[in-house]
Amino acid sequence: MRKMPKRVLVVFGTRPEAIKMAPVIQALRSSPDLFRVTVAVTAQHREMLDQVLSLFDVIPDYDLDIMQEGQTLFEVTTRSLVGLERVLKEIRPDIVLVQGDTTTTFVAALGAFYFQIPVGHVEAGLRTGDRYAPFPEEINRHLTGVLAEIHFAPTARARAALLREGVDPESVYVTGNTVIDALHQVVRADYAFREPAVAEAVKSGHRLILVTTHRRENWGEPLTNAYRALKRAVYHHPDAAIVFPVHKNPRVRQTAAAVFARCPRIYLTEPLPYGEFANLMAKSHLVVTDSGGLQEEAPALGKPVLVLREVTERPEALAAGTVALVGTEEERVFTSVSRLLTCTEAYRRMATAVNPYGDGKAANRISAALVHYFNLGPRPDDFNPAGET
Repeated sequence: MRKMPKRVLVVFGTRPEAIKMAPVIQALRSSPDLFRVTVAVTAQHREMLDQVLSLFDVIPDYDLDIMQEGQTLFEVTTRSLVGLERVLKEIRPDIVLVQGDTTTTFVAALGAFYFQIPVGHVEAGLRTGDRYAPFPEEINRHLTGVLAEIHFAPTARARAALLREGVDPESVYVTGNTVIDALHQVVRADYAFREPAVAEAVKSGHRLILVTTHRRENWGEPLTNAYRALKRAVYHHPDAAIVFPVHKNPRVRQTAAAVFARCPRIYLTEPLPYGEFANLMAKSHLVVTDSGGLQEEAPALGKPVLVLREVTERPEALAAGTVALVGTEEERVFTSVSRLLTCTEAYRRMATAVNPYGDGKAANRISAALVHYFNLGPRPDDFNPAGET
């Protein structure tokens, strides 16, 4: 008797989740005899999410469209949970897949638990050890990890973190990070930039510093200090320029406008579609960010990353030498950026270090792990790049 495909519900709500789950959706849908995939989005972020859905040709089966201007974490949590109750009742999936550390991630895992549906956590095991940094992501990771039955750890270190917390070793699969899969799909040597400011910056011949910031813990004085350092760096290095797609959050935008107003060789843009952003990253000299995901993506393109934080949930990058933590103190940020603009050897060491986060095959490993989880095939080999311990 032919077995019915397993019902997989994929839930996400933000642009980073969509980027990282799109390859998983593609991989699962390539085996329709094994998996029937349903996609539900909370649209915790609306505009930026829609850009990625279009790029990867993902059409949600359910769109809760919860985003409201000025929404609080309480509102995101409650609207998502209520909306997902209906989805879970209708689909009754065999497993719910969530990604990363957003409020949508935790809420979807909680909702699945209420219906006693297994949860698979993509990008499991990331930890900083500080429950408030980043906030609320660090606790979202922990709570999702407690609720999940199957854990897709991107690295061996992430797996070790889960085992220290008492997770069953048999439930953990080391897969690499799916963001590398997505990156490989969209970066092209012949890419034509559509955003006028980006096109101008790329054609200028300047060494480009790609900047992104959004973390709540950096709002206010920390961002002001970091921006002042970047402004000084561009002033002291006439062959350098900054391209800064400014996050939609008003706190970030107000600070950026105040510090960078009318500065030569500093290009402020609206948030870029993922394809545009990924190809800009490929053209950049280095990346300065408080993002987590860019610590994985930029090294895959040979770009050093300076992280505007004191801690990171991605220690593999620090160990590999692809990223450096520089905090937000003005002099420290300025010195760190200047060093990579002046010291060829320091730049080379970071740019050529082995990226520990993926080889573009993570989504296929996740699909194979689900096959094993449902007793439909053998356990796949873990991802293990050279030099990872």
